[in-house]
Amino acid sequence: MPLRRPEILAPAGDLESLRAALASGADAIYFGLDEGFNARARADNFSLARLPETFPLIHRAGARAYLTLNTLVFEPELPLVEHLIRGAAAAGVDALIVQDPAVALLARAICPQLELHASTQMTLSSAEGVRFAQRLGFSRAVVPRELSTAEIRRLAGQTQIELEVFIHGALCMSWSGQCLTSEAWGGRSANRGQCAQSCRLPYDLVVDGQTRELGEVKYLLSPKDLAGVRAVPELMDIGVHSLKIEGRLKGPAYVTSTVQGYRRWVESILAGAPDEAQLAKDLSGMSLAYSRGFSHGFLAGSDHQTLVEGRFPKHRGLYLGRVQSVSGKEVQVVPDERPWTGGLGLETDRPEAPVGQVSSPLKGEPAPEAAEPRPGMGVVFDAGAPEDKHEPGGPIFRVERRGDGWVLGFGQPGPDLGRVAPGQRVWLNSDPALTRRVEGLLAAGEPEGRIPLELSVSGVEGAPLQVRARAWGHDASASSPVPLAPARGGGLDEGLLRDKLGSFGGTPFRLSLLECAGLGRGLHLPVSELKAIRRQLVTELTAAVERGPRRTVVETPVLEQVRASLAGSVSEAPGEGAARLIPLCRQEAQLEAVIAAGLPEVELDWMEMVGLQRAVERARAAGLRVTIATVRVQKPGEEGYDQRIGRLRPDAVLVRHWGAMMHFLERPEGQPRPVLHGDFSLNVTNSLSAAYLLGLGLDTLTFSHDLDAAQLGSLLEHAPAHRFTVALHHHIATFHTEHCVYSHTLSHGRDFRTCGRPCEKHQLSLKDRLGLDHPVIVDVGCRNTVFNAQAQSAASLVPRLLERGVRRFRVEFVRESHEEAARVLAAYQELLAGRLSPAEAVRRAAVHEQFGVTRGTMKVLSPPAPLPR
Repeated sequence: MPLRRPEILAPAGDLESLRAALASGADAIYFGLDEGFNARARADNFSLARLPETFPLIHRAGARAYLTLNTLVFEPELPLVEHLIRGAAAAGVDALIVQDPAVALLARAICPQLELHASTQMTLSSAEGVRFAQRLGFSRAVVPRELSTAEIRRLAGQTQIELEVFIHGALCMSWSGQCLTSEAWGGRSANRGQCAQSCRLPYDLVVDGQTRELGEVKYLLSPKDLAGVRAVPELMDIGVHSLKIEGRLKGPAYVTSTVQGYRRWVESILAGAPDEAQLAKDLSGMSLAYSRGFSHGFLAGSDHQTLVEGRFPKHRGLYLGRVQSVSGKEVQVVPDERPWTGGLGLETDRPEAPVGQVSSPLKGEPAPEAAEPRPGMGVVFDAGAPEDKHEPGGPIFRVERRGDGWVLGFGQPGPDLGRVAPGQRVWLNSDPALTRRVEGLLAAGEPEGRIPLELSVSGVEGAPLQVRARAWGHDASASSPVPLAPARGGGLDEGLLRDKLGSFGGTPFRLSLLECAGLGRGLHLPVSELKAIRRQLVTELTAAVERGPRRTVVETPVLEQVRASLAGSVSEAPGEGAARLIPLCRQEAQLEAVIAAGLPEVELDWMEMVGLQRAVERARAAGLRVTIATVRVQKPGEEGYDQRIGRLRPDAVLVRHWGAMMHFLERPEGQPRPVLHGDFSLNVTNSLSAAYLLGLGLDTLTFSHDLDAAQLGSLLEHAPAHRFTVALHHHIATFHTEHCVYSHTLSHGRDFRTCGRPCEKHQLSLKDRLGLDHPVIVDVGCRNTVFNAQAQSAASLVPRLLERGVRRFRVEFVRESHEEAARVLAAYQELLAGRLSPAEAVRRAAVHEQFGVTRGTMKVLSPPAPLPR
């Protein structure tokens, strides 16, 4: 089968970047709204009022427009979201990119024909999870960046949904939609578009309670940027629909270099002659525009030794070499190998794993062309202090080749060469030639001739010439006002029609097919009439293309109708009676504390299956009802995790991802299923999403950690309180990442096959700049979760939550000892029984009092309101 030509999908954080993407040949553009609900709130974005002029600009360039409404939505915001969906649909958006099920539910009611793409924020990491999205009406899934090409191939073989794959740009350290660092540490939320980039901060490594010196390596959670060029041929063979470029916070030069580079690479692959030389040049341009160093990301599978360089968290550019000497206004630079040599190798008795053991079809890092400095380029001298805002650097005034290296001459403005010393690394970090190229593209005006147009011509002597045109699914027709007459010469042959009727220069169209079978021979029509017909068709089709897809938009409000319909699908469930304390344990000592406390049930979140089976047997022997937590995410080929949980026959399952939810909901008829509790990681923040999930068959839901007290109260105005669980006490799970800090820092191993399992011998924490140690826990899938150092409590909300009807209160443990767990359980048992005040419970539990985020997370922030009564 021929390779599929994938769509090149470009980011646009402002109008200039959008125009650069169109001029560079992007097939589609994605961008967000000023009004909010997009995952890049810090970008300039576009206003709803500007969409009627923005979408035609995109469509005339032969591209599609995707609007990102890809954040979670709070209850009071649902009317605004409805307004935005209606406005975007009426303005001609091609698709919405969505995280929250509520947005999909509203979109289906407002405009049933509107195309929906499931954001990577939905964490659709398996075919079972994709089935959930398809039930909601999604036609495309944006694949998590943690999937390899082999896993994407497996996913494509298990579902018919379109797949969109991130191919270039910044990598999130955490699984998208599962990062809670910004709210835990900054009082704002990545799920609301305000990522605080905690992964780009420095951390100390704490091994078994002792800080380990790592030299310049401080940025242990800051991955290199993705450059997935080597995966493109396989992704095309798989049939991936779209290659997505990250970067709505970057400028036109970045957008231009990436779009042009990937377009050229794709075209050369389609032509059967991949242009490696041009690819290397393009990667150099991409590096100069923006790069923290390039890697395959996870497209080649996990490689914990190359994903993170650890020496810097920001743009560096193209590596040139090291300073050999400094003299006056000149610096001599000599080339050397890349400044990263692989694993830290802190356990030196373990040999480096052979490259052949890495399960990857991609060989070698993405390789830019060798750096060659030119006058005008910018450089930065790297002394190992990347957070220094005054690192020496500036434009090169003069370049002299000397031996294998260069002498760089500087002037004013220029670097403080008194701070430049031999041995420092040198990076080229800007290129005025790229800036000039972008300026030239933007000055050229709108792209032309991007939309293929088909013409069908028919007619006989004495009748008008009939012309039908079709472009992008739109049809137009025209006929000549005068009849066709006998020709004195060659008449209306194909060459003349292509020249006069099919010449679409200066328009959005290009002739792709001319059908003349219905036209008689030897006929004549004045050329002026052919041109008039062409102008009429262009005018009609241009207007149709600008309007976008044909669809019906419901003008009357739909929110209450959707809410009532969903509420009708939620089965009645009896109230819970007395308030219940639900402990979640991760270690045997904690389970023993639960048994000693006399509690009737327990949730088990074990890191490995053998220990889990023992814990289930111990809890059952003590007479406890047992709930087993699923893994946080599950990739193609990992379906066995849920199957093992099923074989343990728990009383209930704590469902943490959409795939697990569908796995247990879709049990064959006649097979009993356990009670299903949806966990916080399903990100339920409003009553529409809650009602939809309860209607599907979940028994309870856990409030999202993105909710503060006021937002939780608003949700409860429209939802059955007794069907919800509140995280009363927990160390918030900040990062959940595919990258293994244990493997990266304590071994040379690249994946679980070669790491030697240091997680079974050591305990790691990451110490932040405040001196707090954040535990790093490895799950059964070898994924790391970084838990917040401080446990937080919602104790002060308990009296009001009890009044509202909430009955399920979870207490989660991470590394607490038996004594610590017993103390915490006792404090909260007394609180729920009314024998202890919230303040005293917090004091006895020794925790930080906070629920959810500190405040709302739209662009205009307001203080949190009290929980409504």
